[in-house]
Formats: sequence, C-alpha cells, structure tokens
Amino acid sequence: MKIEEAKFIISAVSEKQYPKGQQPEIALAGRSNVGKSSFINRMIQRKNLARTSSKPGKTQTLNFYQLNDSFYFVDVPGYGYAQVSKTERAKWGTMMEEYFQQREQLRAVILVTDIRHNPTKDDMQMYEYVKFLDLPLIIIGTKLDKIPRSKRERHIKHAKQHYVLDDYTHFIPFSSETGEGKDQAWGIIESYM
Repeated sequence: MKIEEAKFIISAVSEKQYPKGQQPEIALAGRSNVGKSSFINRMIQRKNLARTSSKPGKTQTLNFYQLNDSFYFVDVPGYGYAQVSKTERAKWGTMMEEYFQQREQLRAVILVTDIRHNPTKDDMQMYEYVKFLDLPLIIIGTKLDKIPRSKRERHIKHAKQHYVLDDYTHFIPFSSETGEGKDQAWGIIESYM
C-alpha cells in the first residue's frame, strides 16, 4: 500500500474524543520502547509522524493517525514500564479496555514485539487478551536487522513457538531500519479493511 497522506488527528483518553465516522482502525500495542513509533513511521514512509523517544512510557493516550483519508492507525500506551504509578497504569488499563472492547471500527490489532527476545509476561497477556476478544492479531517481530542473517531463521522459528498462528493470527519478522516485512504487513492489514 502506498500512503499518500498521513496526519495526526487526536490524542484521546475516552470514547467521546474518538474520531467520528466509520473508517476502519488498526490498533498498535506493545511494550514501552519496543519500537511502535518506528514501525508506524516505516510503514507510512515518514520520519517523524509518530514521535520516537528514548524515554519509555511516552505514549499515554490513544493517538489516532489518519492514513490516506480512509483508515486509522491507533497507537495505544505501551505497557511494562515500571516508572509509571499504579494509579496511572490503572487509568491506562481502563482507557484501553474501553477502546478494545467497544470500538466497532477496530478491525485488527498489531502487537509489536522484539524478535531477539522471548515475549514478556505483558506481551503474552496482551496476546491472550486480543485472542479473548476474538480480534484479528498481527504480531510484528521487530528489530530483525539486529540479528545476523545466519541466525534469523532460528530466531523466527523460536519466536513463532510462543503463539498459536491461524487465519486470524499472523507473525511477521520486521525491521524498521531496512523495511523488511513491510509489504507482508501491508498485505495482511489490507485484508482486514
């Protein structure tokens, strides 16, 4: 897919702030600092639409990015960041549950993970939650470029073992640096529009 136009629309904390209309939405979830913003920027071929940060826990709202005036990427707060208070984490949890459980426009969830490491407990919780909600799930194993080519197949095979892959659950090795996996990701995303 070619993205001709990409714009940030709103940072929302509740349903009344979500964009109006019926355009499909793809949510992006993942651990703080796993590379969700880099994934978004690579997918849309922009350097800084989604702000990247070396400081974890930067995304604290639901950030709606409208693409080609026809659908949205929705970046949700990263999880697993210890320096956020329990009260703040509880607020994020409520905000995310409202979105995931009630938003009719939500077509699929992209779970961004680090292919170099086993999924964290939080990654597996998010995976189970999305499966429980019966939403299509696209697992992105990012940072593929950090693995030597001779070891990639082993890492990919090992990463896939943690998930039950089927017609509605996909695993894509990905690199935000090189763009590997981008076309495959777009192909699956488009199938849910």
